[in-house]
Amino acid sequence: MRLLLSLTILLFSNAILAKESPIDQRLEQEEEIEDISFALTPYKPTYILPFTYNDKIKSYDAYPKGADGENEMQRMEIEFQISFKMPVLIDIADLPLSLYFAYTQVSLWQAYNFDNSSPFRETNYEPEIFATWQQDTELPLGWTFKLASFGFTHQSNGRGEPLSRSWNRLNANIVVEKGNLAVAFNPWYRFDETESKDNNPDLLDYYGHGKVTLAYKLDNHTLSLMSRNNLESGFSKGSIEASWSFPIHNKVRGYLQVFSGYGNSMVEYDQYTNTIGLGISLTDWL
Repeated sequence: MRLLLSLTILLFSNAILAKESPIDQRLEQEEEIEDISFALTPYKPTYILPFTYNDKIKSYDAYPKGADGENEMQRMEIEFQISFKMPVLIDIADLPLSLYFAYTQVSLWQAYNFDNSSPFRETNYEPEIFATWQQDTELPLGWTFKLASFGFTHQSNGRGEPLSRSWNRLNANIVVEKGNLAVAFNPWYRFDETESKDNNPDLLDYYGHGKVTLAYKLDNHTLSLMSRNNLESGFSKGSIEASWSFPIHNKVRGYLQVFSGYGNSMVEYDQYTNTIGLGISLTDWL
């Protein structure tokens, strides 16, 4: 994981200044679509990874184990994510302030597990509503403040006990950029639940109180790196995710994703996981 982090940071540090920043290009594309009433625009990356390998899944405590001490899940599965947002109010009071509804869904599908009818082992649903303040303010050392957002997020897996997982939180996002490098700071506040209704009371021990995401545009390639709860937990209960979006043919893009740590999905929020997935993406961060 340290080698992956070092290589990614090295790539980010070699950023080449572009005539128009990747964030500006993304925002312009969204504005063109938003001219249409109730249009859907990309939010988080949308992708499908037909080949996703999870090296720890056979030992997950979340699933019943057989006589051999292992569960019936397979290490190879399909992962896909769908994410979009819809403008509710644009340029409120003639200010660069807009209100959005967003929805993200990530599914983990045991498609190759024919002996067990190829079940979906986990799906996480994440609706959000948030306000975005768009800016273009120069900061010291060549950085630019691009936007800030604040809103409410619900995330759950829609399952019954004992596999039910959910939480509600206030979410903030602050995005800055320098050349082709964008950095998003994403702190959150979790709403407390009663002890009888909270099925993951120690979730913040693994998810922490926020995450940092770096995205770097290199020609027609996009590299990203996410770190969650690493500094806060002393690198004992955090996670890191790196992705690479690259051109294949016309608008078809390849997508490589590597994850290491806790919280790969809600059902495994307290399970340590190493995964690597390969497939295609429709949209990415930039």
